[in-house]
Amino acid sequence: MKKKVLVGMSGGVDSSAAAWLLQREGYEVIGATIKLWGEETADSRCCGLDDLNDARLVCHALGVPHYVLNGKDGFRQKVVEPFVAEYLRGRTPNPCVLCNRRMKLALLCQRAKELGADHIATGHYARVLRELKTGRYLLARGKDPQKDQSYFLSSVTKEQLSLLLLPCGEYTKEEIRGFAAQSGLPVAKKRDSQDVCFIPDGDCAAFLERYTGRPQTRGQFVDEEGNPLGEHKGIGCYTIGQRKGLGIALGRPMFVRAIDPKRQTVTLVADEARLYSRKVIAQGVNFVSFPQEEFEKLTPVMARIRHSQSMAPGEALFTSDGKLRLWFREPQRAVTPGQTLVLYIGDLVACGAVITGTEEEEE
Repeated sequence: MKKKVLVGMSGGVDSSAAAWLLQREGYEVIGATIKLWGEETADSRCCGLDDLNDARLVCHALGVPHYVLNGKDGFRQKVVEPFVAEYLRGRTPNPCVLCNRRMKLALLCQRAKELGADHIATGHYARVLRELKTGRYLLARGKDPQKDQSYFLSSVTKEQLSLLLLPCGEYTKEEIRGFAAQSGLPVAKKRDSQDVCFIPDGDCAAFLERYTGRPQTRGQFVDEEGNPLGEHKGIGCYTIGQRKGLGIALGRPMFVRAIDPKRQTVTLVADEARLYSRKVIAQGVNFVSFPQEEFEKLTPVMARIRHSQSMAPGEALFTSDGKLRLWFREPQRAVTPGQTLVLYIGDLVACGAVITGTEEEEE
């Protein structure tokens, strides 16, 4: 009997090719599109009718059933609300990491059980491996280093990982597009989406004002001694390391070094070297491919403090207060509270956590 797999179908080329690859491997494929935000919302291109129709067309071309799952209420509550709250606290969260665990994979697992499916699948460029000795499921980087998306899956639960298939992780993006074209899928030439799905124009400050229905609280730009430099538009408009778009002219380039939500201040520095830190502190650790015990001693790792930054070597330690401490060999630019810290051992995702600060907070 063929094994059933429920594939999350976004209407894009990656998830479509994933469904085709799994069907070619002999799985009984079922497609599912998750509506998270809604095409009726002016500030979003996510989950729109075009994407939904594209997913339906792909399923029709493959001759497989297609379901639509409604996740709007949960998405607002479990992803958007925490995102807004974090930004208004002066932090910069990564909603995609949270969404994968709390919404996309959770909904797919739930629906898979209802349909009697053995697996779930997505179009992420990562790999799921299984350790023969222990039977433990492991999350690994995708084979295409330029497209690897294992970072975004670092919050995955053990149950989700045990059900998850990631066929795209074995190929490059060019190969995936080639498969889509070769199989005649109607989305073969479709462009990839880039930004946070509910903020497609990338203007987070404008989204926060629309979503909350009120303008942000203005405050002061200050230097490191606390001297006022001018008025800012609200702490939600800024992130650590930002130089452009500050809205203030001081005669030289300035960088955001700190954000204080209590005082509603944004600290600026002229010396970019002041943005660099060796130590990172994180909480809410999700151990993925290695057990917690592995990190109760100082452990060599490669680490990424945001998806767009390269991995860098360091040493990590999980302490009795529930915090993960990481010491980079070389200082890293713009360690940002709220962002996701992901540690790797070899190609394996060791764990993911939320950055809370740097060494300065503990001095």
